Formats: sequence, structure tokens, C-alpha cells
Amino acid sequence: MSDPIKVLAFAGSLRKASLNRSLLRAAQAAAPEGMTIEAFDLIEVPLYNGDVEAAGPPASVAAFHAAIRAADAVLIVTPEYNYGVPAVTKNAIDWGSRPPGAAPLDAKPVGIIGASPGMVGTARSQSQLRQVFVGANAYCMPKPELLVFKAHEKFDAEGRLTDAATGKLLGDYLAAFAAWVRRFK
Repeated sequence: MSDPIKVLAFAGSLRKASLNRSLLRAAQAAAPEGMTIEAFDLIEVPLYNGDVEAAGPPASVAAFHAAIRAADAVLIVTPEYNYGVPAVTKNAIDWGSRPPGAAPLDAKPVGIIGASPGMVGTARSQSQLRQVFVGANAYCMPKPELLVFKAHEKFDAEGRLTDAATGKLLGDYLAAFAAWVRRFK
């Protein structure tokens, strides 16, 4: 077996019962052998502000940076709001791409998955995030994609994934992500 892979994951939604938090928990449960997925809650991370950064990052941002640095890779579980990247997701990436020259996301392998009640899943937000990761100099896995559409029909009231086909796609995605991350280890 290869070296273990430690993944830091965050959901780009602050709602406790969000579909993307549920998808993150499903990913933790479906992680292939040798991969662990640790969730980071973004609730305390403030909006990016250069003045705040210049004064020294808040404790929540320092903890976020340390968690990214300690991980072999980052998995982003993003919703899609108004055809695009939600502010929570983008804000996390903005903090993770700072400071220039010493950013924790620099040269880090990244994966993106997402869930939405809509028919296209999170296709638009994931596409926009791929552009953002060029600027952050992170290595976003190009394929496969996991776009969970009609997600409200695929999780039960407690947030457990109940759709077998989505579970299979999630497992396949995570196996491909493990191979992607190993390219950079």
C-alpha cells in the first residue's frame, strides 16, 4: 500500500443541514483505504480583508492555513448559488491563497465536488473554481467530475446519502482523487 493520504475538506455552505455538508460526510465515509478526510468548518473564517491580513491573520484563518499545510490535498464541496461560486467557498480560497509566495494552497492538489437541487448540479460553480485555482497555483483534478444534481432526492432527512448510483460515483471520484494526489506526493 502507498503512503497514506490526508485530505482537508470543507463545505462551501454554512448551514448545518446543507446538502454539501451531507456530501462531505458521505465522502468521509466513502474514502478509499489509505485516505482520511478531515472536515474544516468555515463558520469562524471572516471575509477576506487585506487590512485584517496585514494586522495578522485571525486565529480561525491561522488554523485554516495550518490545516491546509498539514494535508496532502484539499477537497472542496461546493454548492452553486445564482449560477456561480458561493461567497463562502470563494472566501476560503481567497484566504488559502494568501500571502503571496507563502500561500498554503500553492502547489497543493485540489478536488471539487458539489451537490445542488438543480438539474446541472454544481457544474457552473465548479467551472468557475477551476479558473480560480489557476490564480491560486493549485493543481485541480480535471476529471472525473462529481456533480450531484437533484441532491435533495439523494439524501434522507438526517443527511445520509441514500442514492446508490451517487454513492458509486462518489467512490469512483475519491479513488481517482487518491491517484491524483499521489502524483504530487
